[in-house]
Amino acid sequence: MASTVTRSPREGSKPGYGQLLRTPGAWGFLLPGFAARQPFAMLTIGIVLLVEHTTGSFGMAGAVAAATGVAMALFAPQSGKLADRYGQGAVLVPGVLVHAASVALLAVLALAHAPLWALFVAAVPAGASVPQVGPMVRARWAATLDSGSPLMQTAAAFESVTDEFTFVIGPVLATALCAGVHPAAGLVAEASLTLAGGLLFAAQRRTQPVPNRVAEEAGADGAAREKRASALTVPGVRVLAAAFLGIGAVFGGMQVSLTAFAHEAGQPGISGVLYGIFAAGNMLAGIVCGAIAWKTGPRRRLLVGYAALTLAASALWAVHSVPLMGAAGLLVGLCIAPALITGFTLVEGLVPATARTEAFTWLTGSVALGQAAAVTVAGQLADGFGASAGFVVPLAGTALALATVVALRGRLARRPAGRVVARGIGHQVPATVD
Repeated sequence: MASTVTRSPREGSKPGYGQLLRTPGAWGFLLPGFAARQPFAMLTIGIVLLVEHTTGSFGMAGAVAAATGVAMALFAPQSGKLADRYGQGAVLVPGVLVHAASVALLAVLALAHAPLWALFVAAVPAGASVPQVGPMVRARWAATLDSGSPLMQTAAAFESVTDEFTFVIGPVLATALCAGVHPAAGLVAEASLTLAGGLLFAAQRRTQPVPNRVAEEAGADGAAREKRASALTVPGVRVLAAAFLGIGAVFGGMQVSLTAFAHEAGQPGISGVLYGIFAAGNMLAGIVCGAIAWKTGPRRRLLVGYAALTLAASALWAVHSVPLMGAAGLLVGLCIAPALITGFTLVEGLVPATARTEAFTWLTGSVALGQAAAVTVAGQLADGFGASAGFVVPLAGTALALATVVALRGRLARRPAGRVVARGIGHQVPATVD
């Protein structure tokens, strides 16, 4: 179960996606991991479409979707901590089983016109059990690649592209299934993909990072190792978690507001296409970010990324035509990837390997929490004042995130040299600094 280590590229060579994907064992966890990521792409929009269909209220639909987001934000870091401690498979298998059952229950209750409190009862475990496959894949890259490898930036970009590819096809698929097959079909597809992908991903044990308890047993002979501590004790992780709330505000605000915008335009089926265009911009920007050999530091790139995202989001509320909304959404999507990729890249230098999955889940949990808050607020604004008011939410979220990054950028410095990071049994490397 010890992880395979891929050495850094030859000095002077430019790392690329082809070299990354030739990493031994990579395809074994990438393919099932792609299917198991679907909750991020399909769960919220599936809930919004189903509950709005059965209740006629975007506000109520947003509240139920928000319950899943809050539950995920609260439980995701604990899931990451358990995965670091006991292994990814031990956490993932029961998690996907609970998730599939909870989503099925939520769909049945919504179709039965159950009261709001009953929908919340099903929504909470559905969100709490969302499998943290994205952070687990990122942790596998970090465990597989050599410390300080230029391929880590490429891996971060590749993961962002993969995440956003699911957001290109996921909302379109969920919308098409809900509109053309059955209002609950989007959630049924989401639960099925998550269950199948999650079980297959958990079965890939060769690339799984060594659980902390195994590493500790191996180090009992006196080998140097870092004391296990929560990733949230690292100041930089707290800053990034706060900043990622803004990215969640963009995702959540766009999902609800684009759905309301499409209804106002008399083309409800176009909402999935508009959100897919928005996600496509993120995916394209991620591809470009991963192909560039950056000379500027990650903290500066993070500042520029959030500034550009705030500027792009500032025009959404004033758009009233479908083609212009597609263009505006594409621009916002293009600006998300630099901030998202750089944030995940910074984690590799901020926290030890023994807490890396947990650190990644704090960031994805922050995205979920920001998305939950944005879905709720944007839903209420869209119900009361129209879709244009809902688009104020992404702007407010990114502006606050930018202010946080500017004020606390000094806390994003890498860990000081001299500390030893355990990367697996018998393989330890010194941490590096900026």
